[in-house]
Amino acid sequence: MTAPTRIAAPEGVAPAAQYTHVVSATGRLVAVSGQLALDEDGRPVGAGDPAAQARQVFENLRRCLAAAGAGFDDVVKLTYFVTDMAHMPAIRAARAAHIPDDRLPAASAVQVAALVRPEFLMEIEALAVVAP
Repeated sequence: MTAPTRIAAPEGVAPAAQYTHVVSATGRLVAVSGQLALDEDGRPVGAGDPAAQARQVFENLRRCLAAAGAGFDDVVKLTYFVTDMAHMPAIRAARAAHIPDDRLPAASAVQVAALVRPEFLMEIEALAVVAP
């Protein structure tokens, strides 16, 4: 597989801030279900702390990707579900620890009324494309 092609600002579309508008890749699709701030024993991490939860979620994403033979370099799309858009700076900081700005995937951020349990502030899912 060649590296994904990233188009930050297609003609006629305003430049993206904190994501890439279009990512094109060829290979094996890896879909990672939304990850929550749970440790490896299933205990919640970072009650009320968006930064701690974001770090745990990205660590869980990293582990899930690795289990499928993928990494953050292979991620073409992230979807963020947050209970408050005010948590996005913490998510961006955690993401920056794993994905450099010149390799940002396509992304969507959605504010939701609630997640599966009230202590969770965010859930993040990923799509990656890796060589077969």
